[in-house]
Amino acid sequence: MIELREVRKAFNQGRTNEFWAIRGVSLTLEDNRVTVLKGPSGSGKTTLLSMIGCLSRPTEGRILLEGRALSGLPERFLTEVRRRTFGFIFQQFNLIKGLSVLENVMLPAYPIGRPRGALETEASELLERFALGEKARYRVEWLSGGEAQRTAICRALINGPRILVADEPTANLDTRLSRDFMSIVRDLRAVGKTVLLSSHDPEVYDSPFVDRVVQMRDGRVTDC
Repeated sequence: MIELREVRKAFNQGRTNEFWAIRGVSLTLEDNRVTVLKGPSGSGKTTLLSMIGCLSRPTEGRILLEGRALSGLPERFLTEVRRRTFGFIFQQFNLIKGLSVLENVMLPAYPIGRPRGALETEASELLERFALGEKARYRVEWLSGGEAQRTAICRALINGPRILVADEPTANLDTRLSRDFMSIVRDLRAVGKTVLLSSHDPEVYDSPFVDRVVQMRDGRVTDC
């Protein structure tokens, strides 16, 4: 379970262009559920997800994971929590051109120091699971949009995270691929994953596979 207690986030604090992107959010996010942060551009969805996923720290307030406060941890401990607990799917996928599909999937596991043979086997199994086995040796720039997205999902899952975080995952996909993505989300929930999404796409927040929609505007939760 993730708890946010009066979380606030400022950019350029103390300067003339100070901006509060998150303005006092308190929220409890339960395990093994699909939660969507919904709102217009600039509502704070991405900023809030980045703090939940330990990619940035709140300016004020606390974020707790299973009762353990994350926001005050030293960076090296926070990095370890991020690597082992969260998997990330970014809006632009952020795949590394020039590397193969298999190599891209394996990248997040290198800092953990897992044996390469076992890691390659696990990455290959993930690719097979998402119908990408035949593309394992392809360079990622040769993939279609749907294949690139599935590669990004495999990469997010390689360290066995309990929580999958996806920021506007369907922003660059057509309707069919967006629905395919939500079917994958359904399957991930079925095997015990917690999924946190940000989106203003009705194919996402109106999906029958979503358990909860949290409406945001101007850095605040307006409805949950």
